[in-house]
Amino acid sequence: MGADGSGSGSAQRPESLRPILSDTALKSQPERLYGRQRGHPLRARQQRLLDEALPRFRLNPDQAATPQAAFTGAPVQGVWLEIGFGGGEHALDQARRNPEIGYIASEVFENGLCSLMSRLVPEGEEETVQPPDHFRIWPDDARQLLKALPDGCLDRAYLMFPDPWPKARHAKRRFIHPENIRELARLLKPGALWRVASDHPVYQDWVFEIMGAQDLFDAPPPVRGERPVGWSPTRYEAKAYREGRVPFYWTFTRRAG
Repeated sequence: MGADGSGSGSAQRPESLRPILSDTALKSQPERLYGRQRGHPLRARQQRLLDEALPRFRLNPDQAATPQAAFTGAPVQGVWLEIGFGGGEHALDQARRNPEIGYIASEVFENGLCSLMSRLVPEGEEETVQPPDHFRIWPDDARQLLKALPDGCLDRAYLMFPDPWPKARHAKRRFIHPENIRELARLLKPGALWRVASDHPVYQDWVFEIMGAQDLFDAPPPVRGERPVGWSPTRYEAKAYREGRVPFYWTFTRRAG
């Protein structure tokens, strides 16, 4: 890989990754989900959002096989997936900018789920409010959803400021991992975009290394320090700038074949 971080990929067959990323060099991802699923104790309003409103907003496992059919209203013109939406700012902004798209927002952190849903559910209407026609939530491990979705069903994916897991012994927990790259490549249509952002130097170096050693996506250098046009802000991006860190913004494109 060049010093500029571009990923030219290897000459091997598309479903393979270079030997440096084999299971002997990088451990397979554990089945269990690491990280917190709850931060501070939930308030009564937050608990109502999870107990009363979330069941209507969620993408049910039996809908994953035909995701376009999970949305209501006018037929969607494509399906986008955000993996780990944090506080939900990015997911909601992208969904509102692109109302013709069916948007699936995935997050397991309960406080993040509540943050997003509090913007969609007026207080006192937790039992009755209906979800937006083209917006659904996956409140479980995103990797389970990836395995359940059919080939070529996604038109775009997002991974915005994921947990960096900066310690070397935790590298297998990072979402940017050969196993997940292969799953996303299976799901994304040729030419579809995968947008990734990170402000953590360890994770940034990791993305350069892993994406530079695969041949499923075109991986040009990221935009550094300035959010590209059409991207939405997040609280984690704002925190990074306040604390003097430089976010990197990658756009990977699924290769044909």
